[in-house]
Amino acid sequence: MAQTTPGTRYRPNELESWTAAILERSRVPQSDARTAAALLVRSDLRGWRTHGLTRVASYVQRLETGEFNARPDMRHVQRAGVFVFEADGAIGHVAAPAVVALGLEQLKHQAAVFVAVRDIGHLGALGVHAIAAAEAGMFCMLGQHTPPLLAMQGFKGPAIGHNPLAFGCPVPGADPLIFDMACSVAARGHILLAAREGRPIPEGWALDSDGAPTTDAERALAGPLLPTGGHKGIGMSMMIELLAGAFSASAASLERGPTTMASGGAGGRESAFFWFVNPAAFASREVFNAYMSQWTGTYLEAGGDEGRLPGHRGADLERAALDKGLDVPPAIERELRALGERLGVPFEAHPVS
Repeated sequence: MAQTTPGTRYRPNELESWTAAILERSRVPQSDARTAAALLVRSDLRGWRTHGLTRVASYVQRLETGEFNARPDMRHVQRAGVFVFEADGAIGHVAAPAVVALGLEQLKHQAAVFVAVRDIGHLGALGVHAIAAAEAGMFCMLGQHTPPLLAMQGFKGPAIGHNPLAFGCPVPGADPLIFDMACSVAARGHILLAAREGRPIPEGWALDSDGAPTTDAERALAGPLLPTGGHKGIGMSMMIELLAGAFSASAASLERGPTTMASGGAGGRESAFFWFVNPAAFASREVFNAYMSQWTGTYLEAGGDEGRLPGHRGADLERAALDKGLDVPPAIERELRALGERLGVPFEAHPVS
């Protein structure tokens, strides 16, 4: 995967404070702004560079146009053992923590909780939301419906969303296992970043508007993404379409019809699902921990020097960035400074020497 141009390192807490101030200037309440800013910066800290600070400008734009609701009235109802969570157009990084809190509270007295989420903004890196549940000792899987973005060669256009999926699970004596993927070969955010920096993309990532393979990032943004594993990626996307789309459907969403992906990368209001499971509900926490240690030990031993569980690299990156500062690529820093100037919130984070 192409690397971004190295930039200046900044203290993560200062980046959080500035991002929160930007969101507050966009009418987001202070507590919600701080919550969202912390998750956006943590996404960068853990290596999800296409879903952190690079998304701030597009989120502000959606707040300004009303695609995201700065002051949502979030609520939920329980139906036949499942929950329907009405996000009221909230930024995903505001609504998701509320959904996770709901799931963790319910796991105190039941084994599993399924939450269908309606009318939620872009969730960003889904893994950053699974972490919260895994760090609390619970399993969490989530996915988000997106506008049509995927197509196979020969299709007339985008046919189904690239519908990202993530799950997290505690691992005894180690960092949580966190897996995050989109059903496309590469997330569209990687193409957006390449276009901003004037870089080509690898072969096999996308098609242009004529349905031809392309390595030109700008042309790729005008066409569909290719699914990971061909028909297997399409099948995964269909599964998430059911869990995050059909199960969260409402009369209003049917009337609205299919949405389209905005040029900034993130879709507007979409739907999602969260599934929470308490590992101790099936046998005991001790048995669960022993099993996790056994299979992960076998996996890591087989991998030797190359063996690593998903999420452990991200945890290492986070610890290093908290210690040495977060690298902000020049193109993203220019964008943040311009945004701060426009909104009257100067980018005043201090470089880490």
